[in-house]
Amino acid sequence: MTQTLAFPVLLELIEERATAFRAAVAAAPDLDATVPGCPDWTLYDLAQHLGGGERLWSHNVAAGPAGGPSPEGLAAKAEPAPRELDALLAWLAAGTEQLVSTLRELGEDAPCWTWWAEGATPQTAGGVARHRVQESAVHTYDAQSAIGAPQALPERIALDGVEEFLETCVTTTVAWPHQPVIGDFEATEGRVWRLTLDAAGAAAVALAPGEEHAAPTGSVRGTASDLVLMFYGRLPIESVKGDGEQELFHLLKDWDPEA
Repeated sequence: MTQTLAFPVLLELIEERATAFRAAVAAAPDLDATVPGCPDWTLYDLAQHLGGGERLWSHNVAAGPAGGPSPEGLAAKAEPAPRELDALLAWLAAGTEQLVSTLRELGEDAPCWTWWAEGATPQTAGGVARHRVQESAVHTYDAQSAIGAPQALPERIALDGVEEFLETCVTTTVAWPHQPVIGDFEATEGRVWRLTLDAAGAAAVALAPGEEHAAPTGSVRGTASDLVLMFYGRLPIESVKGDGEQELFHLLKDWDPEA
């Protein structure tokens, strides 16, 4: 994993986004408001998902390596959140505190079960912390959207988020079922990531500034926040500037290596 944010910073950012999430929930006139990025969910459902997820991952990290998610964590995730606003906000804060305390106590290198395979993103507390920052950031955007006040992801979260998504959610040794292609993801903040898709699978690398490289099959360019929100389906592919063959990005969106 090419980690651009130190472990203590990741813990701070989990707390920061959790605070912003609670602020959006507190400002909502109705917890039954629809979440645009998750149209089958209400704001209450979103809060249940995020708070339950924090409890699940706290138990997963504490349980160490295993063949699947912690049974205690799954049970904790399934417990319904309070519906009264003040109680819900307290429940959310408690979940964040539980997760961050567990991560801090066990340390960055503590091994644990994860849904992603060992690879660029390790199956450790550090890998979990890095992904939870992105989970919290995107769902904070969702909560803000539900109250009509979406805000871009903070720049340092989004810049790490482009790489984290490519390494954790895209990188695979499953063969790409189409013609080999190269896709570049260009952040207007000055960083570029290259994704190679071929019979060997999908591999992502960060390109060095100023270094010459072969032209990609296609590229997309936008703020790092827009790229991350595009990855997670909160913005359409057409919302960022495209060059070259754009079909590859639609093929990538529809590709499920596990199918």
